[in-house]
Amino acid sequence: MRRTKRLARASLTMATALTSLAALSACTDANTASTPEGKKDTLVLGSTADIQGWDPANQPSFQGWPADAVFQTLVRFDAQGKAQPDAATRWEVNSDNTSVTFQMRDRMKFSDGTPVDAAAFKAAFEYQASHGGQAARLAEIKVTTPDRLTVQITEPKPNPDIISAGGVKLASPKYLKAGQVNKAPVGSGPYELDESATTRGSTYSFTKNENFWDAKNVPYKKLVVKVLKNQTAALNALKTGQIDGTLIQQSMYKEAKASGLEVLKMRGNTTRLLLMDHKGEKIPALGELKVRQALNMIFDKEALAKDFYQGQATPTHQIFRPGSAAYIENLKDPYPYDVAKAKQLMKEAGYEKGFSVTFPLFEGLGMEQLIPVVAQELGQLNIKVEQKTLSGPTAVEELLSGKYPMILWPLGNYGQSLQDIKDYVLHTGIWNVMHQPDPTVNELWEKIITSTGQESAKYQQELNRYTIDQAWNVPIAYPDGLYAYSPKIRIPEMSDSNALNPRLWDFR
Repeated sequence: MRRTKRLARASLTMATALTSLAALSACTDANTASTPEGKKDTLVLGSTADIQGWDPANQPSFQGWPADAVFQTLVRFDAQGKAQPDAATRWEVNSDNTSVTFQMRDRMKFSDGTPVDAAAFKAAFEYQASHGGQAARLAEIKVTTPDRLTVQITEPKPNPDIISAGGVKLASPKYLKAGQVNKAPVGSGPYELDESATTRGSTYSFTKNENFWDAKNVPYKKLVVKVLKNQTAALNALKTGQIDGTLIQQSMYKEAKASGLEVLKMRGNTTRLLLMDHKGEKIPALGELKVRQALNMIFDKEALAKDFYQGQATPTHQIFRPGSAAYIENLKDPYPYDVAKAKQLMKEAGYEKGFSVTFPLFEGLGMEQLIPVVAQELGQLNIKVEQKTLSGPTAVEELLSGKYPMILWPLGNYGQSLQDIKDYVLHTGIWNVMHQPDPTVNELWEKIITSTGQESAKYQQELNRYTIDQAWNVPIAYPDGLYAYSPKIRIPEMSDSNALNPRLWDFR
């Protein structure tokens, strides 16, 4: 692994050395505005990635503060994945987990004056069931509106996590119908976009929505999200008081602490290679189990955790979050680091000469440094890696379209592993990008959704073991996510069930 160590160190050193003066000069000192009591009036957050437009069907959960600002949902979810009230005040799930009924608040309105009611939710749901990255997840779900403020969601089969459908983002029906969803958003969240102070790709400014149902508990009158893709620039902006918080790389931890900043550690994702073309429809080599096994054997995970992640990571052999129902305790590495054995497997599978693959890339997620490291190790198996940067309003759809059946990604894990299974393992999952059905997965899922407690956990772990045996992923590490922030603000708790970053309402 010597070559990987050298490249990892070089990548991190280069990232630390570079400072984007343009990004720093673009920062304003908006967060110095204060109330008469001396409290800050404006919250300024640095974001390492730009949003991909305003379409409510294509909003990321990772650094999704602009969407949190303008769009409501029926329910929010806390760190454990438990539903909390938002546009709905209460809900009830039927006995067989095939239906949930929500009761919405009265007298809420979108910023265009349209009522936020059951009809509006139905329109938003049906739009997102046919647009965007999660359309496959919602396609078979039906929404009915027994009355003006009642929403009933029904699924064809039992789903213990059926309440998650209440997380669809609400946007004005007029806005959705007009077909101009990537213009200024029309939502009903705690803030409204201030277009006059917004520069796409750079700065997104928001003013408090005084008509929001919980406006009294929204602590800041203004919100500013600044796009600072260079994390060194973002950290410097934080140190000089130009922003209040930002994600930082593992190599920046000591510098941030030495500067008197608060640093929140999060363990919410797994760096992994997704090998979703199990049948070899786009990349024939991935249809061979021996090839997928070989890919699992060429990474020295201990060295990557120590060198690339600067010790701020733990090697892993599975994709599920520790402590979740599907997680297998004390799992022995099923594919120990062995380049010679990996090469032999490639030869036995008939792919000794390797193949070519394109990795999609979103800037600002740390992938610019990680892809070269991974590409170098894949090169040992004669696998050639190209990368393509995705941007614009259709970037998320392209990422999940199946065009890239082998994806390197630091993908988030839910505290509730049922949701991980739905997104990453079932053929309908948004991250199972090739959507290739598997009878064993379907059989185990039926057992999972018709059982509870320890019995359900047993079947979830069986499903986990099956995906490991089939080598559908190359789990690499659980990296520590690091969120640095000014001691002038507070984050009493982090409610993100993905444990990727504080949610907007966590800032105080």
